[in-house]
Amino acid sequence: MRIYAASYLLPISSPPIAGGALAVKDGRIVAVGKVHELRAQFSAPVTDLHESVIMPGLVNAHTHLELTHFPAWKLRKELDYLPKRYVEWIQQVVKIKRALEPGDLEHSVREGMRLCLESGTTAVGDILSDLSLVPLYRDTPLTGRLFLEAIGHDPLLCDTLVARIEATLETLQGGLLPGLSPHTPHTVSGKLFRCLQALSEKISAPKAVHLSETADEALFMHDSSGAIAELLYPMAHWEQYLPHPMRTTSTRYLDELGVLDSATLAVHAVHVTPNDVSILKERGVSVVLCPRSNDRLFVGCAPHKLLKESGLQLALGTDSLASNDSLSLWDEINFLQQVAPGVFSCQELLTMATLGGARALRIDADTGSLQAGKRADFQVLGGCNHDAGAGIESTVLARGRLEQVYLAGTARP
Repeated sequence: MRIYAASYLLPISSPPIAGGALAVKDGRIVAVGKVHELRAQFSAPVTDLHESVIMPGLVNAHTHLELTHFPAWKLRKELDYLPKRYVEWIQQVVKIKRALEPGDLEHSVREGMRLCLESGTTAVGDILSDLSLVPLYRDTPLTGRLFLEAIGHDPLLCDTLVARIEATLETLQGGLLPGLSPHTPHTVSGKLFRCLQALSEKISAPKAVHLSETADEALFMHDSSGAIAELLYPMAHWEQYLPHPMRTTSTRYLDELGVLDSATLAVHAVHVTPNDVSILKERGVSVVLCPRSNDRLFVGCAPHKLLKESGLQLALGTDSLASNDSLSLWDEINFLQQVAPGVFSCQELLTMATLGGARALRIDADTGSLQAGKRADFQVLGGCNHDAGAGIESTVLARGRLEQVYLAGTARP
């Protein structure tokens, strides 16, 4: 057993503790409280982190680690430009992935894992499209969920794809738990969505879906027109699956399919309507915000105030380096403060990046906050000399500097 003490402890699930400490044994938190209380309760050595703040590791609820090396791949393919339209960006991603060499994706995933840990993230909700890469996650020190992605409209391939995903998830080992990712309402057939819903219920795995990310999607769901119908469907040879105008929204469409529930993560939610938000709230859906990705792809800005006031469970994600500049949730928080000034308190932002993400991923029994019984995954922040009258959370966001990450009570090299 060892006690870790700091100037402040931010459990997230309870108020900050000045002069706080953690007691850790066998990789688990045994107790949380004032350092003098833990010293009196346990006969254990103390690691004094002095002028620092201890808080949980961050939870990146939505990313695509297999695309970490995307910027380098663009240079190699001489496609180093940022499309101004979302569908053109999709075309660029597909073109580059088709030109990858053996080993490229494997190295990219490993680098993504490293960058997450380097920036204080200890748990992820990672989307994986190449099922052959699942063995890479066996030894990762990260925890969280591995969401296997499903795309397609051909009804003849639906059962085969779902069976392959189920079989692959049965081989998953390590700290990441199973998840499913029906890609979007316009790239996944109704039949495939329902089959994945059935699998989700069978294996108790959450589902992550890119929802209402673009105006193109909103237009397509309403009248089957626009860039998705004119460019994306022909590229994928899906012309025969182009639906008649549905006069709906992505949220209403999925709700009518019966696939929205508390096991659903709605990622992005940029173009949701007030009625959509009401449905998401009623169904217990979590929303994962990815503000920097939305800005970089010119798709708009999520209705942050509406989402917050609805009482939806909110989390944060970086998306991938195909649409972002870093995998740091600290960078994501700072950007969200800029684009949604005054909407979220510092405490709410830190919660979204930790316990909110853990709840969305359904791993909050094990991580996301500093509580007895949970894994001792935490980070140490320096540079947080506390200003009188200011909350320690605002000080952390304004001046916090990541100094060390601990995984199951062990300092990461």
